[in-house]
Amino acid sequence: MERELIINAEASYRLAEQKASHYFKLLHEQVTQKKYVPTLTNDFQSWKQNHIHHSFLSLFLQERRKPAPREYYNYIHWLNKNGKLDHYLNRSVSYIFLRDLGKVLDSPDTKKKIQRVVESIKNHLTNSTTNQGDKIEVFSIAGLYRWAQKEGVESTIIWLINKLKTVSILIPEGMDAENAQRKLIKIIAGVLMHELEEKGNDILQEDRSWKLNRAIRLGYSYGLTYPFIDDLLDANVLSVDEKKQYSDLIRSSLLTGSVSEIGEWTGDNSDLIKVIYSELKDAFEYIRDNQSPDTTKKFFEQSYIFFNSQEEDREKDLSHPHYTNEELYIPIILKSSTSRLIARSVISAHEDKDFESRTFYYGIYNQLADDFADMFDDMGNGMVTPYTYYLKYHDKRSDLLNPFELYWTVISHLIHNVYDSETKTREVILDRAINGLKRFKERMGENKYNEVMGVFASGNPSFNRIIQKMVQKAGDVDFFDKLLRDHIITDLRNERKEQEDFLNTIETARNQIDNILRIPKDDHLALHEPITDAANYILEGDGKRLRPIITWVMAIDGYGLKSTLIAPLLRSLEYMHTASLIFDDLPSQDNASIRRGRTTLHQLYNIATAELTGLFLTQKAVEEQASLAQFDSKAVLHLIRYSAKTAADMCKGQVIDLDSKGKQLTLEQLNWMCFYKTGLGFEAPLIMPAILANANESEIKSLKTFAKHAGIAFQIKDDLLDVEGELDLLGKPIGKDAKNNNSTFVSILGQEGAKRAMWEHYCLAMEVLEKVPRNTLFLKHLLNYLVNRDH
Repeated sequence: MERELIINAEASYRLAEQKASHYFKLLHEQVTQKKYVPTLTNDFQSWKQNHIHHSFLSLFLQERRKPAPREYYNYIHWLNKNGKLDHYLNRSVSYIFLRDLGKVLDSPDTKKKIQRVVESIKNHLTNSTTNQGDKIEVFSIAGLYRWAQKEGVESTIIWLINKLKTVSILIPEGMDAENAQRKLIKIIAGVLMHELEEKGNDILQEDRSWKLNRAIRLGYSYGLTYPFIDDLLDANVLSVDEKKQYSDLIRSSLLTGSVSEIGEWTGDNSDLIKVIYSELKDAFEYIRDNQSPDTTKKFFEQSYIFFNSQEEDREKDLSHPHYTNEELYIPIILKSSTSRLIARSVISAHEDKDFESRTFYYGIYNQLADDFADMFDDMGNGMVTPYTYYLKYHDKRSDLLNPFELYWTVISHLIHNVYDSETKTREVILDRAINGLKRFKERMGENKYNEVMGVFASGNPSFNRIIQKMVQKAGDVDFFDKLLRDHIITDLRNERKEQEDFLNTIETARNQIDNILRIPKDDHLALHEPITDAANYILEGDGKRLRPIITWVMAIDGYGLKSTLIAPLLRSLEYMHTASLIFDDLPSQDNASIRRGRTTLHQLYNIATAELTGLFLTQKAVEEQASLAQFDSKAVLHLIRYSAKTAADMCKGQVIDLDSKGKQLTLEQLNWMCFYKTGLGFEAPLIMPAILANANESEIKSLKTFAKHAGIAFQIKDDLLDVEGELDLLGKPIGKDAKNNNSTFVSILGQEGAKRAMWEHYCLAMEVLEKVPRNTLFLKHLLNYLVNRDH
């Protein structure tokens, strides 16, 4: 039963608005009187001692050797080699504690915590290297799952991986899927930071795991509002009327604490809204049900303030020439502060007035920095921000507040009024400000940058000269979170591009393989050839062709073999695999009625024809292997010997499988059976081209280990699909294993345990790829495909 909430959202909004108005008046006065100019001029005189090199030659030589920050791996390596990594990380972590956790940096406790985090990050960066030696893995599914195992949150990370996949699928065309995922990850990380800070060190591992599980789910639930509310309402996906309907639904839910029904939807995006709203509903109810009674009301009121201030900004029209300064800035003060306040209140954290006060004053600083960086994108989208509005109307309205001047005013106010002129805070905030301008200048180019400065900085020429000198000459002002942000965005984009290339490669290879599989009839035979017809019938089914595709890619891209020369090998692999399926489907074995979306051979013809067709295809496979005449004869003999042994071992696995029906296998027995039945089926496509290319034993051993774990992961996914899948997608009946009383990973471990086992084998397979001295990108995406497929 839902708790009845009394949410004074409108009253809370008015109170917050009054507080924001008071803050804005204070800032307005300081901007008008230009109080920030002498104050920050003095600050920069002290600050520049640590950031401007007096020896031009040393600066020139250092900068010439220094990799660009966007060169993530090389840049981290350069920082460490030159003894700069500690200071770089300390500055970066200090900024996170200042911005996200609302801490004061001169606190002894905060200093200790910052140092612990710095040491942890440095240790990870300098020790987690790839097989190239200088590349550092920071974010990967395998790395994330290994962390989850250490913290006891595997089930939640599996859940999160699936949720992130769902979000990626649901992001409609016209929205930035990579940025949505990045923002979601950032919010989850922010909520986790608050949870870790809130819990302290004196906590049992069981309690820590429970809190982390909850924080990850809460972080996802809160973060989901960014792509599915904020970004969706900002984009041009929904019509004006649809945006109004959607907004009203969200507002109603926040005012009542209960998710409103969609009702009749007017517009073309009904299907999209229904599925997105369903995800939001689950997230909303998870947050509500995991709030403590004394923080629920506050959470909903903060959420309403955030949403309503966003709406006020969103409803502005850039063609409207008469917005007041208050109308432009007060919603920004509200939304920028409450977005971070929610990240803390969502975990039902205890009240902290100092945190709330500092966060309230700090928020607009970040928002003004972000709006400056995005001003031309925002202008192109017709969005009203202080910068876009000033760009359009500054020469028509002398009363408009210059947002760039306000930005420096906020910095001055934070340093000297909020943080009491604390040295480290001044250092970090000025670092961040100059770094922001440097990044903007690099991205826009010098001419555009000077044009922008001509508009926003012309009112204070002496102060502008100081700023531009810092932008031009100051070093050591970059931040790890920006580096990581750029790296994650690049990785997400590359991942998507690689995934598209992977799917295109599969499609290309599959089409080529489909065209060479058909077995010609023997014209010399006077009688009808039912076996050839039966073989071609089953070969023409909707098979995935994974095994010959793997061989095709490894042979061509991995070993440089010619595609025309390996055609017999591709045919042999598919013939052998198809033969194993025919035998597997027989009444004496699995008694299947559907295979590859078609009636099985023994049902279409008869059992004898099916058995003989399987034997026929096995012999055709040997014939194809023996025709690899362009390769070294010893290698071909080695390949045939390996192929025969593999086929024999797979038969052993099938016998074990048949003998296990009605019996409860141990996990070890199931793993061995799976290796013989499925793992070897993945091993052969990797090892056969390696044999033809005369690869060394160490490489072959690593490929075999990869195949073993990939094969088991594949089988576990098959077992999961048998209880979770859909007939139309699978091409075979679901629930077959339970009906036949087969031992499976699900029957032994349960669904949750089977998922954990699948991801464990995924990690082991990914980790062994580091030892393979080939381009393993295809195998990485193949593994991702195997565990994420729906058929």
